[in-house]
Formats: sequence, structure tokens, C-alpha cells
Amino acid sequence: MSSGTIESVLHEDRLFPPSAAFVKQANISGMAAYQALCDEAGRDFEGFWARLAREELLWQKPFTKTLDETNPPFFKWFHDGELNASYNCLDRHLKTQPDKVAIIFEADDGKQTTITYKALYHEVCKFANALKSRGIAKGDRVIVYMPMSIEAVVAMQACARIGATHSVVFGGFSAKSLQERIIDAGAVAVITADGQYRGGKEIALKPVIDESFTLGGCEGIKSVFVYKRTGTNIPMTAGRDIWWQDAIKGQPDTCDPVWVNAEHPLFILYTSGSTGKPKGVQHSTGGYLLWCMLTMRWTFDYKPQDVFWCTADVGWVTGHSYVCYGPLAVGATEVVFEGVPTYPDAGRFWKLIQDHKVTTFYTAPTAIRSLIKAGGDLPKKYDLSSLRILGTVGEPINPEAWMWYHETVGGGRCPIVDTWWQTETGGHMITPLPGATATKPGSATLPLPGVIADIVDETGASVGKGKGGILVIKRPWPAMIRTIWGDPERFKKTYYPEDFQGKYYLAGDGATTDMDGYFRIMGRIDDVLNVSGHRLGTMEIESALVANSALVAEAAVVGRPDDLTGEAVCAFVVLKGERPATAEAAKKIADELRNWVGKEIGAIAKPRDIRFGDNLPKTRSGKIMRRLLRSIAKGEEITQDISTLENPAILEQLKHSL
Repeated sequence: MSSGTIESVLHEDRLFPPSAAFVKQANISGMAAYQALCDEAGRDFEGFWARLAREELLWQKPFTKTLDETNPPFFKWFHDGELNASYNCLDRHLKTQPDKVAIIFEADDGKQTTITYKALYHEVCKFANALKSRGIAKGDRVIVYMPMSIEAVVAMQACARIGATHSVVFGGFSAKSLQERIIDAGAVAVITADGQYRGGKEIALKPVIDESFTLGGCEGIKSVFVYKRTGTNIPMTAGRDIWWQDAIKGQPDTCDPVWVNAEHPLFILYTSGSTGKPKGVQHSTGGYLLWCMLTMRWTFDYKPQDVFWCTADVGWVTGHSYVCYGPLAVGATEVVFEGVPTYPDAGRFWKLIQDHKVTTFYTAPTAIRSLIKAGGDLPKKYDLSSLRILGTVGEPINPEAWMWYHETVGGGRCPIVDTWWQTETGGHMITPLPGATATKPGSATLPLPGVIADIVDETGASVGKGKGGILVIKRPWPAMIRTIWGDPERFKKTYYPEDFQGKYYLAGDGATTDMDGYFRIMGRIDDVLNVSGHRLGTMEIESALVANSALVAEAAVVGRPDDLTGEAVCAFVVLKGERPATAEAAKKIADELRNWVGKEIGAIAKPRDIRFGDNLPKTRSGKIMRRLLRSIAKGEEITQDISTLENPAILEQLKHSL
């Protein structure tokens, strides 16, 4: 974790200030307004957050204590207050805007469905009653394994309504990944669908659930709710499995919310760590929901007439904060899309923006780069004049893609909010404010008001402007991770390490600031890869490869830069048998191992490159020198000291490996 190795070679001086017209109408209007909020937080940190929590959230029992720091790093926010997340997202709008469209759903095949706030409220209540009828209650954990749909949002909101803690699993994860999460969460129920459509293809979901049960340890699951999406014939287990439509039949369309403590776990979301076991990131109800609402108003400058579209799947935290909770809590109309950006052609996103008059468009740099590649001039064929704000999420965006996004998609008039945040932070932390911040291509710019971010060296000392180091957050914030589910020691060790006396939240990212104090995120400092904006633990992929005990003796996984996905997974494998002698033989085994990893974890984790060696570069004490493997994966000359290597000759073999 050497801060000396984090250097910025990118010098970006282009500045894009917001237009005077945009500043005038913005929720945070100009840098003076931004600074005023920062100053308020500086003068009275707790008072600042208390004011915002009272202004934004509807409390059943008002809080009297804002921040409890008696047991760091297990901070508590608004701990003696009570509220309900679903009530804050739905009931609050029933008197003011019951007939406003809450969700515009566009299916993979182009079919469109809309649902109003009143209708969404009734659907959530019916499904909440269905959950209760099967004995699911406050504090129970429920796995959600759903396609992008109105029903996915209904499922999450229904869990929140009755105080059950949901854990959404991305619909591309394998049966084994599901089984691990079911066991770790101690789940009592699963909400799924028969299948989903993506890019014109049908993908099964319920059979993956069934397969996960055969792996053992899932006996705690008493109910499986199945939404009929594709109509494909699937096996149903009597007494356990129930069709969604049958479950809600005859259920009342109102359901009193269960009031929960502000610290009650709203959800657990599993994310990759640097060890093999995924981490169950636990988020609260009150602080998390407050952050979702504030960032909708601050970062996205939300206005009642907006049509908001976040392209993320609900299986990731972006889909939690900016599909399920944030937009609904502020009363927005949002787009939910089932398909992929390139089906039936690479104009799909632009057509959606045109058809639904989207005003705020939030997507990942990977999607942007793939769309540039698929047709950089395509946006010009569509009417994108409704757009007023563009956003990026998941990974740093390279300046070339940023400029294309700005000019070709935004017509040079839309501010770009390049948001840095994580599953653990709950919402945006460092991001431009569209009506205040002059943006720089590739820079996340400045922390939000109340976020105390810094870049430090290994001792925790600030490195100063213009230098690189380790990104930390120095004060708690309302939406922060509360713990790792069932593993508080891992939480402390991972996020509040003793290197910094347990005082600072360690983001796991390297960063640098320029002379304006603008932050630029430079990638992970731990063994976690960022592939298409999704975090993958190298240890997890290594464990999956080695689990193929018939073929693999040993494996090491590293990342290399990739123009499309940000990083690509590269695996170095030692086989139990002979190293393949021909390119054809190597390809055959590599394909088999890729498919194996896809089954163990999910398609997103499949290695792009697989190289075979007689062994791996190790020190005499047996430690694999991953920094050397990173150099090989990148095609770089190895200039590092290799005198501690037990087997230096292996480097040449791996360089020229088939």
C-alpha cells in the first residue's frame, strides 16, 4: 500500500463552468452557496445534519440525538428516532401527487408500462401483505434476485415497509454466489422471477435459485416468491414456492408501515473484498435515506418536472440509491429499463432519452466507451434536447470519453457530474454540483458539504495539494456502512485500520488532488479490480479457479487496464497436468476455466486473459509477487528488483505463455 507508487501522469487544465442560466435555477446556486453549506457543517457538524434530517425525512418518532460516537467506528445516526423508508418514498406523495407517474418501465422488447405513485403504493402494500402472510416479519432477511422491473422495486419497498432487511443479488450471479449470500445473511425467503430478457435473449432466474438450494445450507428458506416474466415452464416446489400473482391475490391494498429505529438495517448488499469471502455491507434506514434524498437534490439538482434515468441494475448499490430509494423519496418520475444499451442497436439509450424526454441521465463510463465504439455519431440522429444533466458512476471516466459525452450527448450545454462513491458510502461523496462546480474532464472535483475527505500517506498524514496517496474520510457521515454483516472485526480491520489509529475511513482507493484541490481517483490500492464499474476481489476469482481441483493446482489473478471495461481480469494458472504445448490446447483449457469461473461467480468475473506457467513468481518465503504479474499483464518491461525471487526464470515463461 505504498503511497509513493500513486502518481498522476494526467494533467488536465480544461475547465467547464456551469452556464449562468443553469446556476440561476440550481438548488445549490454557485460556489458561494456550496461554500456556505460547507461552512455550516464546519461550524456545527451535528446541527447541520440534524437540520437536514428534520427537513427531508418524515419521522414517526423524532430523534433527539444526532450522532453517537461513543463506540467508534460503530457510529450511530439519529439513533433514538423512528421512521419507515417505504412510507418516506410512497405515502408522503399520496396527498400531494398521487397521479404523478413514478416509474416508466421499458422492457427489453420495447414495451412500455407506467405506474403512478398511488398505484405503486397499492402494489407495494399488497406484496407487503403477501410477505406477512408467509410469516415474514421485522428483522427477517429476504434475498431479492430479480430482473430490472417495476416488480423489483416493489419487492424492495415491500420488505422495507414491514421492516424486513433485503439483500439484492444481481441477476447475473451464479447459484454458488447466491448460496453463499443466502447462508451468510441467514435469509428466510427469496423473491425472484422465472427469468428475464436481456438483448433479445431469455435468461433463467428461478432455476438458478433451485440449483443454489442443491448446494446445501439453504434450509432456512421457507418461501420463494416467483414473478412470471417470461412464462417459461419451470418447476415449483409445493409449500415453498408461490407465484407472485397468487401471493397477492385477495391481499388488501393498504398496509400499515412498521416503524423502525433509524439504525435498523434497511439492507445488506454483498461486495467483493480482498479476501475470498464477499462482504455483507450493512446500511441503516434513516441516515441512508437522508443521503439518497440530499444527493438527488444536490448532485442531480432534482426538479419536480424532471424525468430521471439511472441505468444501473438494482443488484448494485447504484440501483438501490438511485433507482429504488432516492428518486421515489423526492417524488421523481424515473425510467427503469430491462435491456442492454446495444439492443436492438447501439441507438437504444438515445432513443429512450428521446422517447421519454429524459432530463437527467446517469450511467457508467464502461457503457459510454462501448457506445462510442458502437457508433460515436449515433446520438446526433436523436433528439436529446430534453437532457439537462449527465452523470457517470462506478469508475473514473477518462477525459476523451468525458469530452465525447459532453459534446455529442450533452450538446456542450449539460453539466457532467462525475460521482465518486462506493457501496459502503451509500451515496455520492466527491462530485461536482451542476450549478456550482466548474468541471474538469476525468475529475470528481470536490467533496459534498459535510464530507471531510483527504489524501494521506501510510502514516495518516495529509500529503498536500498536487500529490497522490490514500483517500480517506475523516468524519462519519449519515449514509456510511454500519458494519459487515455478522463480522464486526472484519469491518474494523477493513475500513478503520490501525495504520490510521482507527480514526479514518479507508476507501481503498488511491487519489490525487490538483492545485485547485480537485480530486482525481486513481484506482484501488488493494487486491480488488474494477471491471465495468463493478468490484471483483482477486482472491475470490483465484479461489474459484483453484476450486477446479481436476485442472488447477495454483492461480494468481491481477488486473490490467482496458479501454472498454476499465480493468480486465488476467489469470496466471499452474495446471495439475502438463502446461499446454500448443495454442489450440491452451485455448481449449482457458475456455473451460472461463466457463468454470462464470459458473462459480458469474459471467462478469470471467478472466479476459489466462496464461499458463510451470509455477508462479514467488519469493523464497513463498509469497506470490503480484506486482510482477501486473507488469507482465500490461506488457511492461520488468524494472523492479527481482533478487528476492526464488524462480526468476518463470517471468520469461509467463511473458511468452500461450
